[in-house]
Amino acid sequence: MPQMTMVQAITDALRTGLREDPRVVVLGEDVGLNGGVFRVTEGLQAEFGEARVLDTPLAENGIIGGAIGMALYGLKPVAEIQFVDFIYPAFDQIVSELAKFRWRSAGQYSCPVIVRAPYGGGIRGGLYHSQSPEAYFAHTAGLQVVIPSTPSDAKGLLLAALAGEDPVIFLEPKRLYRTIKEDVAEGVFHTPIGRTRTARSGEHATVLCYGAMVPVAVEAAESAAARGWSVEVLDLRTLVPLDSGAVLDSVRRTGRVVILHEAPRTCGYGAELAALIAEQALTSLQAPVLRVTGYDTPFPYTLEHTYLPDAKRVTAALEHVMSY
Repeated sequence: MPQMTMVQAITDALRTGLREDPRVVVLGEDVGLNGGVFRVTEGLQAEFGEARVLDTPLAENGIIGGAIGMALYGLKPVAEIQFVDFIYPAFDQIVSELAKFRWRSAGQYSCPVIVRAPYGGGIRGGLYHSQSPEAYFAHTAGLQVVIPSTPSDAKGLLLAALAGEDPVIFLEPKRLYRTIKEDVAEGVFHTPIGRTRTARSGEHATVLCYGAMVPVAVEAAESAAARGWSVEVLDLRTLVPLDSGAVLDSVRRTGRVVILHEAPRTCGYGAELAALIAEQALTSLQAPVLRVTGYDTPFPYTLEHTYLPDAKRVTAALEHVMSY
C-alpha cells in the first residue's frame, strides 16, 4: 500500500475515476498542461488527452455552467475552482441551477457535478486566497458538502462522490495538501459520504471538527490527556449530509462539547451543530457548548496565525468545559 500526501491521493482518485468511467471529465483553469496551481491534476491531460482534461478560460461561471451542461448530457464532470475564494462568480450557477435540477425535474434529471476547490488558510495566502465559505453551500438544499482531512479519506470520498448522482462541493484543506502522508489503498474504494470518523476516542469531552482543524483538535486532545482528560475528536468529513447520529451519540456519552472550525464565527457551520445539540441532547450536557473559530473579519495576511484557531485556543475551551 503506497504512502501518499493529500495532493497525491486526490490525483490518484481523479486518475482512477478517469480510467474506470469514460463519462468522467476534468475541467478548470490550468488543470491540463500545467497540472493546476497546486499540481493536483499534473499528468492527467498527458494520459487522457485534452478532450477529457480541459483547460478553461478564467471564468468560473463558465466553468460551472459548462459542467452543468455536460452533466445533463450524461457526463460526470469534475470542475476545479483554483481557490474557493474565486467561486463567487459561479455562485448563482451553483445554488440556483446545479443544486436544483433534481428537484425542479421531479427526479427525472440528476446533475452529478463535483466542484473541487482548495479552501482555508495556513499558507499565507491573504484575504483572497484563504476563505472558508462552507456554510454558504451547506445552507443550499440539493448540495452535498464534503471536506476530507486525511489523504485516504480524500481519495475515498472523491471516488464516492464520482459514484453518486448528486452535485458535490468538495473542499480540500490546502494547508494539509503536503503536510500529512499516510498509507492509501490502490484502485477503487469508497469512503461513505455522510459518516463521521473518530480521529481520537475519549470519554470526558467531544471536539467536533473537519478539514484542517482535525490535526489541531488531535493536538489539543493529546495535551489534555496529560492532565487526565480523555477527549474524543470527531472528524465530520461531510457537512451535508451530516452524520447527526454519531455526533449526538458522542455528545450524550461525554456531556461536554467544543466545536472547532476556521471559518468566521457568526452563522458558521458550528452554529448549526450547536443548535442540533441544544435541540436533541440538551439534558446530556454538563457544560455549555463552546465554539472555537475564526474571527468575524476578513482573513488577515500578517496575522494569519492569530486568526486561525490553534491547539492553545482549543485547550482553553476544553479547560472551560471540564471545570464548569
